Amino acid sequence: GGDGAVSGGEQSVSSSRGAPVLRGKVIVVDPGHNGGNAGRPDEINKKVFIGNGYKACNTTGTSTAAGYSEHAFTWDLANRLAKVLRGEGAKVTLTREDDRGVGPCVNERAAIGNRAKADAVLSLHGDGAAASGHGFHVIEPLPVGKNTGIVAASARLGEAIRDAYRSGTGIPYASYVGRAGLDRRGDLGGLNLSTVPIVFLECGNMPNPGDAAKMSSASFRQRMADSLARGFEHYLG
Repeated sequence: GGDGAVSGGEQSVSSSRGAPVLRGKVIVVDPGHNGGNAGRPDEINKKVFIGNGYKACNTTGTSTAAGYSEHAFTWDLANRLAKVLRGEGAKVTLTREDDRGVGPCVNERAAIGNRAKADAVLSLHGDGAAASGHGFHVIEPLPVGKNTGIVAASARLGEAIRDAYRSGTGIPYASYVGRAGLDRRGDLGGLNLSTVPIVFLECGNMPNPGDAAKMSSASFRQRMADSLARGFEHYLG
């Protein structure tokens, strides 16, 4: 909003009225999986309704060949991204409090974004495809019922995130799934149950050595975070 001038030292992208475009925006960042999931199969294997069927509450996620886990990757990246977004005035909620817990289930992750009335939700993941495949892709929702009203907005969010991540990190579009870095799915509870704009980002393919090297680098994860913040600016600006 145009609520007065910003200081001359403002570093963020600004709107035509001179106010940071993310000020007051509500963003939910969903770091996939959780560090305690592997130890509680009884909890994470329970079936939950995902809008058009039933799936496990959550999963353990994947890892690099060297053992860097997806849950640790998404937790670190989510916190880096949240810091950048908060620095630009956004109100950011993460779907989990640490990397030692269990869950939450996919339906509850969607509910967190819905309750927050988020302007945008980004669920962060690392893929676990064949090691020969490389690159990233954004997963956008297909209409399955409850989410029908946010499918078009989610597609716009997906393109903004894709373009910013591609230009900011140099990681290519996935070689093994999707088209031009985009995929659409109707089997993910986080997408199916959302009533606010949402996409998933598979930041790279963790079994692939090249992707793993980038994802395992703290400085590169910061680059990812900075790039994703640009995506939110372009979508919400």
